[in-house]
Amino acid sequence: MNLTINLPHPYGTLRAYTLREPPVFGQPRRLQSRTVYAAAHVVADPFGGNCLGAPAVLDWESTLAFRHHLWSLGLGVAEAMDTAQRGMGLDWTTTKELIRRSAADAKLAQNPIACGAGTDQLSDRQCHGLQHIVTAYLEQCEAIETAGAGVILMASKALATSASHSDDYERVYDAVLTRVSRPVILHWLGAMFDPDLEGYWGSRNLDQAAEVCLKIIAEHAPKIDGIKVSLLDKEREISLRKRLPTGVKLYTGDDFNYPELILGDSGGFSHALLGIFDGIAGAAAAAVSALDQGDVRLFNEILEPTVPLARHVFQTPTYYYKTGLTFLAYLNGYQNHFRMVGGLESGRSMTHLCEVLVLADRAGVIRDPHLAIQRMQRFLAFNGVR
Repeated sequence: MNLTINLPHPYGTLRAYTLREPPVFGQPRRLQSRTVYAAAHVVADPFGGNCLGAPAVLDWESTLAFRHHLWSLGLGVAEAMDTAQRGMGLDWTTTKELIRRSAADAKLAQNPIACGAGTDQLSDRQCHGLQHIVTAYLEQCEAIETAGAGVILMASKALATSASHSDDYERVYDAVLTRVSRPVILHWLGAMFDPDLEGYWGSRNLDQAAEVCLKIIAEHAPKIDGIKVSLLDKEREISLRKRLPTGVKLYTGDDFNYPELILGDSGGFSHALLGIFDGIAGAAAAAVSALDQGDVRLFNEILEPTVPLARHVFQTPTYYYKTGLTFLAYLNGYQNHFRMVGGLESGRSMTHLCEVLVLADRAGVIRDPHLAIQRMQRFLAFNGVR
């Protein structure tokens, strides 16, 4: 089959693009030098409503199969995070079932899984008492711990709306962290990922916010495995990493600068909990495996070509990155359609998604170029391009 496809240009013309044969990575192995989680997307049921404001209806078989794919590569699964459309269509009732099913599958082979605990039982833009926020957090933490998974304590939009001072963050996190039974991963999610989280930790000044965050970590270090930092600011991440208590990990959530942050330097390195690893899982696992063997050259050779794809998928408005990841999963055959919870498939333009194909090909993460061309041609025809 010809591997050339005509793709629309932003100015209305077509351009021919020829896909490459995909690279062959080595056999998957258990990763050792870094703790690595891929934040996984969910697969919508195409026969469900899944329109804006409607409860989420998932294709459970495809959703869970994708998690088994990630585990088969040696990656951990970060479940029910913003990549899974928390706060953008995935309601708490469906989330709870997702956590139960994924954790049960993980337990079968002792695969690593950590799940997001938030406060999305509460209305985001309404003020709530701090005790209501604590109760909501604890309900979700209990559901996750009962399922046998680790907890990722997600940033709370309800807390961001309701807090009047940084002391309120300290009170809420103190109440939650003293009640969890095992160490958790905190999550600092920047406003580029969710504008409702502007001013988290009690200040729009990120230096001041970092001080509050570090104070909470220092006071509760035995209950904290690490913190995922999603600010797309590598220098700030490195600075924060250097100030963490001994034994507390920094999980990079920087989908722009992850190769150098994971590689690190003489002062340390970041572990990884990344949305982009949903789309580049094979390359990510192969790169960290190379790092395990001390092969820095191969690590960079595999991972650096994926950065242009990541920067494209996570471009402004960043919170629509889930659309690009789901489209890539469709092109790669991990799901049979391009429908999303909340109708989010409309979050990116046709030309943006065409560029996802091109950059994914250049990154070496299109696993079957013949299938990808077939599916792109169907997508283009549906959108009036022939």
